Amino acid sequence: MLISHTDVIDKLQLEPLPLEGGYFRRSYENAYPINLGKGYQQSLSTGIYFLLTTDSFSALHHLIEDELYHFYLGDPVELVEIDESGTLKKTILGPDLLSGQRVQYPVLRNQWHGSRLLPGGKWALLGTTMSPGFTWEDFKLGSKEDLIKSYPTHKQLITELTRG
Repeated sequence: MLISHTDVIDKLQLEPLPLEGGYFRRSYENAYPINLGKGYQQSLSTGIYFLLTTDSFSALHHLIEDELYHFYLGDPVELVEIDESGTLKKTILGPDLLSGQRVQYPVLRNQWHGSRLLPGGKWALLGTTMSPGFTWEDFKLGSKEDLIKSYPTHKQLITELTRG
């Protein structure tokens, strides 16, 4: 039986992810809040399901904590990172371990990163885990203009992975 992205959305009760794009649902949140001196509390750890389709992508964004990606189902995904010095790195998340695709991959804090299906892909189910846990206070969506100004050699890619 073939599974479709709408089946996954329904079964996992995914919702559109504001700002970043794609579909998501928080699947885990540790019940123990921690205070790291940021002026707000956050969970010790969190996990989400994240789904990309042909009409969605994960816009370039920045987190102040590490984020561990997990590939679950579907087609391969290109994960793009730009570090503070402007170095570009592309990693393929997918099921073909023998060709170098990754089923887990850490994006270290303070990296601009976003993702999209590889050409020809229809959908992919991913997940991420963060410890300390995700908070919107730690999230920054990339501005196309600001990112191009900071990293002009990556203008085309930035244009493709930002909104507005």
